[in-house]
Amino acid sequence: MSLDAAQERYVSLATFRRDGREVRTPVWIAEDPGKGPKDKLLFVYTNTTSGKVKRVRATRRVRLAACDFRGKVHGEWVDGEARLVEDPKGMEHAFSVLTQKYGWQMRAGLLFSRLSGRYPQRGIIEIRLPRR
Repeated sequence: MSLDAAQERYVSLATFRRDGREVRTPVWIAEDPGKGPKDKLLFVYTNTTSGKVKRVRATRRVRLAACDFRGKVHGEWVDGEARLVEDPKGMEHAFSVLTQKYGWQMRAGLLFSRLSGRYPQRGIIEIRLPRR
């Protein structure tokens, strides 16, 4: 069984420190429905000052598994490759995909980031998974 990001509310994102140690974080994730048959393209909303962003910049290797909101894994791990989305059009598209999945919760999170002054720090991690 492989990860079905469209059906999972939370996914454990494992990123890797420079020394190879794994760091797991439960995240919201959404699949881009417009991508072709070669790879699955997934988006994760994050703060650009977070540790996971620093780790993705250091090494693009990631692992994903379905989990609950506390990070307790209940699915198989799959390997992927990640990058930080830096272009405005790409970020706009990713936020649109995430908002379609998470609706009012995503909009509330973005509103809170505006009110708290963190809106400029919002970011998107793009993850590619090979289709099986």
